[in-house]
Amino acid sequence: MAIRMSSMVSQVKQIRKLRKQLIGAENSVDVPKGHLAIYVGEVEKKRFIVPVSFLNHPSFQDLLRQAEEEFGFYHPMGGLTIPCQVSAFVDLTSCLNVL
Repeated sequence: MAIRMSSMVSQVKQIRKLRKQLIGAENSVDVPKGHLAIYVGEVEKKRFIVPVSFLNHPSFQDLLRQAEEEFGFYHPMGGLTIPCQVSAFVDLTSCLNVL
């Protein structure tokens, strides 16, 4: 339990850091309050705007954890980068939108 909490604290710190970067970015104007930009893709990155509430869902947290384990926290796009197939990300977020 303590390990999971420290992992979540680490993720929250990373999100806060990314949010500060987004605020300073040129394209942050089109990110509504309560949302964040996420870049998804293995080669070519596609930008998605998702509600911050997605960060609370276990399936989304699993995706973030897998991305961290495989690729670390290197985010060259200036926002959160998840190097997975776009179709898999769309499937996951579609399910979360229904909930």
